[in-house]
Amino acid sequence: MQLGNTILRDQPLFLAPMEDITDPSFRYVCKMFGADFMYTEFISSDGLIRDGRKSVKKLDLFDYERPIGIQLYGHIIDSMVEAALRASEADPDLIDLNFGCPVRKIAARGAGAGMLQNFPLMIEMTSAIVRAVKIPVTVKTRLGWDENNKIIVDLAEQLQDTGIAGLTIHGRTRSQMYRGEADWTLIGEVKNNPRMKIPVIGNGDINTPEKAKLMFDRYGVDAIMIGRATFGRPWIFREIRHYLNTGELIPEPTVGEKADLALLHLEKSLEHKEGKSAILEMRRHLSNYFKGLPSFRDTRLRLLTSLDVDEIRGIIGEISEKWGSFRGESLTGIYGV
Repeated sequence: MQLGNTILRDQPLFLAPMEDITDPSFRYVCKMFGADFMYTEFISSDGLIRDGRKSVKKLDLFDYERPIGIQLYGHIIDSMVEAALRASEADPDLIDLNFGCPVRKIAARGAGAGMLQNFPLMIEMTSAIVRAVKIPVTVKTRLGWDENNKIIVDLAEQLQDTGIAGLTIHGRTRSQMYRGEADWTLIGEVKNNPRMKIPVIGNGDINTPEKAKLMFDRYGVDAIMIGRATFGRPWIFREIRHYLNTGELIPEPTVGEKADLALLHLEKSLEHKEGKSAILEMRRHLSNYFKGLPSFRDTRLRLLTSLDVDEIRGIIGEISEKWGSFRGESLTGIYGV
C-alpha cells in the first residue's frame, strides 16, 4: 500500500490519533509491537499558530516512530493553512485533517466532526491545505452528522478531488459518539466505489485479530486503524499481524511481561513529561495493563491514586511478583475471557 510518499506492507495497521493517549511514550510501545503507521495527538490549529506550549510540544517527532503523521483540527481556513505549514516544518510523513472528533467542545464550534454540518467548508479547507503544503495531506472523518445525514459516499469523492493522499473513515456518525456498533458497510461502499483511487482506511471497533481480518476480507479496505482497543494493550498490533499472516491466535503476554512493559512505558513517559503529568496520563494505560486480575481492587486503587513514581514502580513490581507467570486466558475477566 502507498500512502502519499510512504510505502507500507499489505494490510497495514494504524494507531489512531487520540488526545492524551498517542504521546511519544505510547507511540514508542506501539511501535515495539508492530504499528505500521502512527499519528500524534490531535493539535489545535489556533493553539499551534499562537505558539501554545502544549500544542507546540506535540510536534516533537522521533525517527524511530516513522512513518508518522501530524493531525490538526480547526474551523477557520486561514488558521488551518498556517498551522499545516507550521506542522510541516516538523517533517512528518503527512498532515492529517481531523474532521471526525465528536467531542462537544470541538464539534460545537464547527471543528472536528462539526465539519460534517458544513462539508462545502470542509472541501474548501482541504483544498487550501493541499495547495499550501509540500507534503501529503490525508483526512479522517465519520459517516456523517447523524443517522439521517450519512454523506460519506459522496463526500469521499469530493475529498479525493481536492488531492488528498488517503481517507480514514470511522464507522459511526457524530451523533453516535462512541456508542453502539461501528457500521462498516458504508466504509466498504466507499472503498468499492470504482471512482475512488486513494487508499481507504477503516476505523471503529477493531478489538480482536479475528475482527481485523474480517474487515479486511469483507470490505476490502487498504488498512485498518485501531484506537480505544490499544489502551494498555499495545500488543494488539502483534496479535493482529500474527493472525493475518498465519490464521493462528497467539497468547497475550504474561502478567510479568505486562509489568515490564508498563514500567518501560512509565519511564518513557517520564522522559517527555514532568513527573505528575506523566503519572496522570499513564493512569488510563495502567488500569488496562492489569485489567481483570482477581482481587485486584485495592491494588488498582493504589496504582491509580499514587503520585509517587517510586511507589508506582513498587506496586507494579508487587503485581509482577504475585502474578508474573499468568497469561490473560488464565485469569477470569481479562479482556472478556
